[in-house]
Amino acid sequence: MADFFYEREVRTPYSEAYTIQEGRRQVGRIDIHFAFDLIHAAIAVDESLTQDEIQDIITYVDEDIIDAVGIPREGFVIHVFQGRETGVFTDDDMDDEDEH
Repeated sequence: MADFFYEREVRTPYSEAYTIQEGRRQVGRIDIHFAFDLIHAAIAVDESLTQDEIQDIITYVDEDIIDAVGIPREGFVIHVFQGRETGVFTDDDMDDEDEH
C-alpha cells in the first residue's frame, strides 16, 4: 500500500480540491463538488499508479474526506482519469502568449 499525503488546495461552500503526494512527488489531484445530496468527484492520477493504489485513493476520499464533511448523501459519483500531466497554466501564461 502506497503512503499518500493529501494536501487541500482550495475549499468553497460547494467544492474542495486536493493534491495527492507520494513523498515529494505529486501523483494526482482530486476535485470534489457537493450538489445537495449528490457528490461528484474527479480524480486524476499519474500513469504509474496501480489499480490497488487508485482504489486506496477512492476509499480515502469516501471515508476520510466526504464523511468528514458531514453532508448526508444519496449518491457518490466518482470519475477516475489516469495519465500524465502536461502542464499547469495560469492567466499570466496566457498573457505572455498574447504578447508574442
